[in-house]
Amino acid sequence: MMAKRKMSLNELSEKVGITLSNLSILKTGKAKAIRFSTLETICEVLDCQPGDILEFVKINQ
Repeated sequence: MMAKRKMSLNELSEKVGITLSNLSILKTGKAKAIRFSTLETICEVLDCQPGDILEFVKINQ
């Protein structure tokens, strides 16, 4: 979605109000959780739906 919107990680970080390192963790899929308020803001800034940027991956235990 960032590429579609021609937005850099730095620009998204500033507009969402979270640190570049935290946004990078989210982008790389290394985050274990995300606040709904953060997800909502990201979706507002990118003009998208949560399903456009999230993917469910089942972890075998």
